Amino acid sequence: MPELPEVETVRRGLEPAMTGARFTKVVQRRPDLRFPFPEQFAERLIGQEVTALGRRAKYLLADLSSGEVLVMHLGMSGRFLVTQEGRSVRPGEFHHEHGAVGTHDHVIFSLSNGATVTYNDARRFGFMDLVPRSTIESCRHFRDMGIEPLGNELSGETIAKLFGGKRTPLKAALLDQRLIAGLGNIYVCEALFRTGLHPEAPAGSLTTSKGKPTAKAHRLAEVIRDVLNEAVEAGGSTLRDHAQVDGSLGYFQHAFRVYDREGEPCVTPGCKGTVSRLVQGGRSTFYCPTCQAK
Repeated sequence: MPELPEVETVRRGLEPAMTGARFTKVVQRRPDLRFPFPEQFAERLIGQEVTALGRRAKYLLADLSSGEVLVMHLGMSGRFLVTQEGRSVRPGEFHHEHGAVGTHDHVIFSLSNGATVTYNDARRFGFMDLVPRSTIESCRHFRDMGIEPLGNELSGETIAKLFGGKRTPLKAALLDQRLIAGLGNIYVCEALFRTGLHPEAPAGSLTTSKGKPTAKAHRLAEVIRDVLNEAVEAGGSTLRDHAQVDGSLGYFQHAFRVYDREGEPCVTPGCKGTVSRLVQGGRSTFYCPTCQAK
């Protein structure tokens, strides 16, 4: 599933094409994706201007002049392609050819600026919804969602407050979307490695006996932001289906220090350890037992 950097990369690619433009035509090729489309989905979009394009965790949010928000989730394999007169707006070095009508092109947005935004989803695990802006924080998508890891809320103090007294493994706590929203398997592995924290360490170990954040808690908050920002700037990580809106692939996978590197030497200077893998909650965790000792 695309993680926060991939979704932010897609948002940045869509923003120039969508913000300030009106929907002139909406083609909806099926009644549902993971969930049914909202009633009169196309009709409610036509004529509306996209006043802003934001992101909440792994969701894209298009504010509309009608007062509704178009909520979009990429699921496992969803991707957007932006074209202008049938050609990719920003062709990348690595490019996937995309036919005029793809088998898995489920929604096609035509915009007043001449751009066409196509949503393609082979597995159909993505979805779209229309929610009043006034109820966006309390709607079913976001009411139980935690803080944004790229926002100002994430700090050592916040981590201590969220994790204090928890014996849950640290990696599981970081993946809990009710605590911190948007973190996924790849970037949690990378952040824990850079911070020197074992993925199975108790989450509460980042809090002192007086409830204060440890030095590692402060460091983890800083590293999480660094890893996510680096991945966004690199265009995300292309694993299986993910691609940017112009069809180009992300580059951050070339900077992985532990993820998917089982059996390879640790990249830390002077470390003679080997990257290992363990399974937590059905997901592979990659780490260096030497650098990230319990």
